[in-house]
Amino acid sequence: MSIERTFSIIKPDAVKKNAIGGVVARLEEGGLRVVASRMVRLTEQQARAFYAVHKDRPFYGDLVKLMTEGPVVVQVLEGENAVLKNREIMGATNPEKADGGTIRKLFGTNIERNAVHGSDAPETAAQEIAFFFSGSELATLQR
Repeated sequence: MSIERTFSIIKPDAVKKNAIGGVVARLEEGGLRVVASRMVRLTEQQARAFYAVHKDRPFYGDLVKLMTEGPVVVQVLEGENAVLKNREIMGATNPEKADGGTIRKLFGTNIERNAVHGSDAPETAAQEIAFFFSGSELATLQR
């Protein structure tokens, strides 16, 4: 059993739809636990820094604009193979291609407004968690 942590963002489009509870419910039903969570409003500088890996991609400017248009919920999730499990629960990036019952199918609108972000690898998760949370902010839960 490989317990690991991953990072998740509930994006402004899902927050605006009042879907925070629905997203978290899907994550918990899928076997993940929230060990840190808070609502923040990203500045343009924070969004640019967080998504710097995409700075040369054509969608970068639109992504930064989307992520700063309203509050987001940043979370650290924990569970067995959490990175992969979160990606399965989120569904395909494009909600139109996502499997039924996935977060993006249920709460996403289109490829841009797809409700959530999730880390793509354990190494990325560690970097993304550290971007938003200090070690003392991460709960240790009894299993």
